[in-house]
Amino acid sequence: MKGGAPRWALIAILLLGLAVPAAGIATAAPTQAAASRAALETDVLVQLNAIRSAHDLVPLRRSPALDAAAAQHTSEMLRLGYFDHDSADGTSFDRRIAHYYPFTSRFHRWAVGENLVWASPDLDAAQALRLWMASPPHRRNILDPTWREIGIAAIHAAAAPGAFGGQSATAITTDFGLRS
Repeated sequence: MKGGAPRWALIAILLLGLAVPAAGIATAAPTQAAASRAALETDVLVQLNAIRSAHDLVPLRRSPALDAAAAQHTSEMLRLGYFDHDSADGTSFDRRIAHYYPFTSRFHRWAVGENLVWASPDLDAAQALRLWMASPPHRRNILDPTWREIGIAAIHAAAAPGAFGGQSATAITTDFGLRS
């Protein structure tokens, strides 16, 4: 939403509701870029769980399957220059996530949700959480007592095309999930 938000703070509307890195996305040396991404992702989880704890909600644990879904989508958005919950081919976010985090006969319940945010040139976990908490649909996702697991991907592109205007951008995807 552009609205009254600062230029660097574009966020998507939440909808309730892949780890193949794209070539050319990271700007630093591979190990430095990976360490930086991992630190940002960890920071997002720590701060998000602190918010949940302050609201008497259980903390979320990382899910490799949801991490893969979030990484694929974040990478694809930055590589192809779009910013949306749906995939570039039109696949809805819940069907995309289900590819990695399937509902099987072992489970009685399955649900997923997603928050997206991007900024140019960068953003940190505190900025991402402030933006999400200021947006009612994103806030609802963060404070939803249903969720038990989360996947997080934070990726930086030196020159992201399309919706990112060819500028340096960092995008974060959080995929929330429940299988019980």
